[in-house]
Amino acid sequence: MKPAQENYTPSHPGLFAVEFKPGDFSSACIASKAQGETIALLEGLTQGPKAYTSVQCGSGPEDHIELNSDLVYVNHSCEPNVAFDLSSPDRSKWHARALKPIRAGESMTFFYPSTEWHMDQPFDCFCGAPSCIGKIQGADTLSLAQLEARGFVSPWIVQAVKKRDQAAVAFGASECGSNCKSCGIGYTAGASVCGCRPRAA
Repeated sequence: MKPAQENYTPSHPGLFAVEFKPGDFSSACIASKAQGETIALLEGLTQGPKAYTSVQCGSGPEDHIELNSDLVYVNHSCEPNVAFDLSSPDRSKWHARALKPIRAGESMTFFYPSTEWHMDQPFDCFCGAPSCIGKIQGADTLSLAQLEARGFVSPWIVQAVKKRDQAAVAFGASECGSNCKSCGIGYTAGASVCGCRPRAA
């Protein structure tokens, strides 16, 4: 459940809290004190449908969780300071961790494509980071190098990118674009055929 401003109680008092601001997607999760590497274990998670509040936790279509805490307000940045590390097979070890020093009063941010293969609600990013990629659509539109430059990539994202790129090479494609619902590869740059339908000889 997403915390609301009415009768708000921090889910992790002393660690971080939500700063509510007017306007859609303007509120943020703010560090209450300087954070070490492990910020918090992810507890009280529930499995749910893919949504703008969910986090992808695996490669399957049902692999989405709701954080049910103030961490749902950790917004996107192309130069994030937080990662949601859901890579352990032991769910009790899933945690949020710092990718760089986080000062008290600083907004906590993560790179959405580090966990999300394809986003139902793409958006224009205004994070202002020098490496901002502009349109946030999911990892399916990015190269492995672009993802790894952010400090953390979920293992199922790495596997999906490698599978996509191997398939693209097999079809003679050098770059993939929008997703194909048949193969998941996409259209090659400037091409009118999908990666799963190679050009006629």
